[in-house]
Amino acid sequence: MSEQNHIDWSKTTFDGSRREQLRRWRALTLRERLEALDRLTAHAERTRAMAAGPQAGGVREPTPGYRNNRGTNEIVLHGCTPTPLASYLKALAVLRLVAEQADDPDATGCWRNDVFVLSTRLKSEELLEFFLERYQPTPLVAPWGARSGFFSGSSERTAREALSRIANSSIPRLERYREAIRLVQNLLKKHGFDVKASDERKLDLLSICRSELPDHILPWLDACYVLTAEGRKFPPLLGTGGNEGSGSYVSGFAQQVVACIVDRGYDYAIETSLFASNLPLVRTDQTPGHFSPPDAGGANASTGFDDDTWTNPWDYLLALEGTLLFASSATRRGEFSAPSFNFPFVVSPLAGGTAGYVPDEERPKKAKRQVMELWLPLWQRMCPLDEIRSLFSEGRATLKGRVVSKGLDFARAIAQLGIDRGISQFQRFSFLMRNGQSFFATPIERYEVCRNPQADLIDDLDRNDWLSRVQRLGRDDKAPNAFRGLANQLDAALFAMARRVDRQAVEQTLRLLGRIEIVAARSSRVREQVPPPLPMLTPGWARRADDGSAEFRIATALARLSFRSGVDGKRVVLGLRPHLVPVRLDGRSWDENGGLVCWNAGTLERNLAQLLHRRRLEAIRLGAEDELLASRTGATLEDVHHFFEGGTDDRRIAELAHGLACVECLELDPPKSDIPIALPSAYGLLKPFFTAESMLRALDWLPRDRSLRLPAEIPARLVADDVEAALRLAWQRLRALGIKLPGRQPPCYPRRGDGPRLLAALVIPLTFGETRRLLNRLDLAPETELEPTIETAD
Repeated sequence: MSEQNHIDWSKTTFDGSRREQLRRWRALTLRERLEALDRLTAHAERTRAMAAGPQAGGVREPTPGYRNNRGTNEIVLHGCTPTPLASYLKALAVLRLVAEQADDPDATGCWRNDVFVLSTRLKSEELLEFFLERYQPTPLVAPWGARSGFFSGSSERTAREALSRIANSSIPRLERYREAIRLVQNLLKKHGFDVKASDERKLDLLSICRSELPDHILPWLDACYVLTAEGRKFPPLLGTGGNEGSGSYVSGFAQQVVACIVDRGYDYAIETSLFASNLPLVRTDQTPGHFSPPDAGGANASTGFDDDTWTNPWDYLLALEGTLLFASSATRRGEFSAPSFNFPFVVSPLAGGTAGYVPDEERPKKAKRQVMELWLPLWQRMCPLDEIRSLFSEGRATLKGRVVSKGLDFARAIAQLGIDRGISQFQRFSFLMRNGQSFFATPIERYEVCRNPQADLIDDLDRNDWLSRVQRLGRDDKAPNAFRGLANQLDAALFAMARRVDRQAVEQTLRLLGRIEIVAARSSRVREQVPPPLPMLTPGWARRADDGSAEFRIATALARLSFRSGVDGKRVVLGLRPHLVPVRLDGRSWDENGGLVCWNAGTLERNLAQLLHRRRLEAIRLGAEDELLASRTGATLEDVHHFFEGGTDDRRIAELAHGLACVECLELDPPKSDIPIALPSAYGLLKPFFTAESMLRALDWLPRDRSLRLPAEIPARLVADDVEAALRLAWQRLRALGIKLPGRQPPCYPRRGDGPRLLAALVIPLTFGETRRLLNRLDLAPETELEPTIETAD
């Protein structure tokens, strides 16, 4: 009979035997696992040889003659939701406690329709009965913190009285709690801690607790703190080691144990906590800490001016029980590297994702800890406790082979599926400081786990550590305010890119990149902190930002301005970017001289005029005047018409052109249009002077022995709004080339004030096909044979 008492009958079933085998496998060392694999390989070879033998045909695997008939119930816990944080932790606690204390190790759970669903052999009534009659509270002790209850003093009185009630009780399920209290009291006495540990001795006490307290308390210690070579680190989930400002989570936990288990004053509240039933709400004076901001009360917490605390004591108990699945650790990347602090799904905050959310600083003034973010996983597949424990103890989001440490990198990892499989969503929380030194776990937003190739574009910004440098400088109080504001906007735009496929997000990011580079070019401090300019971007940026608008096509045409020439045996390619910021021709480093820069904060018309003048001087110096405005792509006549009539967003064109100028090998399908456009005849007459001669010859419009260089007088006349003078100059040059023009005099241009705008429109390159359409009005045929393909306004 005594032998039967030691038999674990749960291991005699198929499921129980399999779990025991898995437990034993995890207990093996690496060497033992390799040896076992060798034995299994040898066994497999022998089995294969037997199967190929003469008696193999008589070998059959027997059909299982048993079936697991043990029923399970799916209990929907409407009181356990992803937000607030207390409700999420409550779901974890229910699964853990049912699996560990309710004799149901096969219990599983998942998230479904924003509530937690528990699959267990218990029924709803039995689940309530378990918490009311058999639940054994985990002994949460923190003698290193304030209000721990282990020392004298008025601030310790409430916690001390709660621990005394527990220690003097005779309830069997509080035995572990009573034992922990005695162990801590003996430990403090043994090492001479008669009063609360000072900051100098607190590290010693933390080390002593970790080395001398029993193993069943270690999960709580792992959730509270981790010891590294630099000292102690506190994960954000439990404040500063179980304290939040001047409050103590362990003191509140002990008080609720007394209220719910010793005094049994809140038996009715467990149903409200688990199932969100319509029973009367429970009002207590226990503050929820940062776990449940809506229940903390205070100003504007209700329909009135303020409200009281609404904490359900069972919510408080179960929320802290749920924290035990979070295990912090110190890890090394290499043998000689310093250990780093790891906590599941915790990253540093960055602005983005939700309008108005901009963390001002990583560590607010007078705060005892940094502002952090917590990304909590939601899964839709039923998972047992072992899998969930593994997820929270080892689960990490990785990006390009490294564990992420920033909120933006976490979003990128989700988009690239660098997270544990089986997770469908992440709920993002940020620990933001409120009044005093207290924090709130504020829910920010929900992230879907799905592959988003658009997020791969952000990898380009990691070259030369450019993005990290920008983010660090953006958090520096001494950085220019303009740069800090743009850095926050960039984080928000990159968040949007990583979260969803959105052309607008890519375009916004391109525009911000250009603006950031301009601010960096104007500030020597920024250039010191961010030594390399913006790295060259892959063509995918342009393809995913292309929305088919006139502004985008015009910006692309300007961004692809490029003429080639040879100087001193070297091939020189001059694009648009060196005219925008002081970078070298290849764009890979800053050019302190910056002699090519001509772009400023003026209007787009003025900047295009200055761009034309500067490129003309450089083309003359390099002997490439015939390719002054050569571009690898171009806009359509319809786009130019919209621009000339003021129907485009000039600021958008300018910012997009800068961003697209940083895209290498930008090749887009040339736009096509056959819509008759009412452009002024002056535009058609002047445009050949603003077109690369190679294109004019390819169109068989300009003979190879002729040249059509742009006279400096024409842009000067247009800038001065003397359009008719510019037309007379163009008319004379074309007549000298033998071009048969309609009429004997250049067309009149009665409109005043259009000169600068007309010059800007002429600088915009056209596609090959659109240039052909335009030059059909200026071909070598007699005037009577002309059949214009476009209409004119004159």
